[in-house]
Amino acid sequence: MRIGLQIPKFTWPGGDAGIATRLADIARTADEGGFYSLWVMDHFFQIRNVGEYTEPMLESYTTLGYLAGLTKKARLGTMVTGVIYRHPGILVKEVTTLDVLSGGRAYLGVGAAWNEQEATGLGIPFPPLKERFERLEEALRIAKQMWAGDTKPFQGKYYQLGEPVNQPMPISKPHPPILIGGMGEKKTMRFVAKYADACNLFARAGQDVLQQRLDLIKRYCDEYGRSHDEIERTALSGAHLAPGQMTVKDVIAHCQELAKLGFQQTIFNMPNVQDIKPLETFAREIIPAVANL
Repeated sequence: MRIGLQIPKFTWPGGDAGIATRLADIARTADEGGFYSLWVMDHFFQIRNVGEYTEPMLESYTTLGYLAGLTKKARLGTMVTGVIYRHPGILVKEVTTLDVLSGGRAYLGVGAAWNEQEATGLGIPFPPLKERFERLEEALRIAKQMWAGDTKPFQGKYYQLGEPVNQPMPISKPHPPILIGGMGEKKTMRFVAKYADACNLFARAGQDVLQQRLDLIKRYCDEYGRSHDEIERTALSGAHLAPGQMTVKDVIAHCQELAKLGFQQTIFNMPNVQDIKPLETFAREIIPAVANL
């Protein structure tokens, strides 16, 4: 079991002026402590259940570029980019750039988008769900084409690329892993089976739901003639290591449960990550304990 870190919140002591220094401390500690990956949300407003929408929220790809310069080993990605936020050709260039400058450590995390409030607030068109999924599929096809070095015109319903040149090409081979996030049964799981190198499911959904989604991915993979073992299975979860909250044993047991279902990477967010100590505890007591699950 590999362990990743998601950083969804930047409301820390020291205010806005202290964000960069605190984020650097978090990233370096996680990287040196053996975290496999670092993730930020691709949101422009803070999301509900994490904080008030007016709280600090960093733009994701600028942040990942900053993290690339601070770290040496951890893979880097968004959890996940809403397809409507960036033209697919530009998104592929952004992820390629991140991959090149990080030495081959980028993921392309992508999904259909859901946060209408931030889209409306910033003037981003927010089409109906059906169209967002159609746009997502075209974006996935564009990424595959550009990373294959194919520069012929792309003519889709929503996107038309006259000459999708992508130079330099990514360091990751054959390309940065495409991770599709979401829990949808009809579209998301099918897109995972058809296009993705990794999926991300919400651990809070519970074991029965998670097993059902994994079974769906396998079934769809069978339809496409693809082995489901080609797809990295990741789960997004939370860990609050603090008195009266979770213990190291709790976190290890949680990882064991996910490993039994077939997950290969658990990505944790931590409400007290800014204290650094939880990261050190993970590095010392949890990452080694779950490495062979």
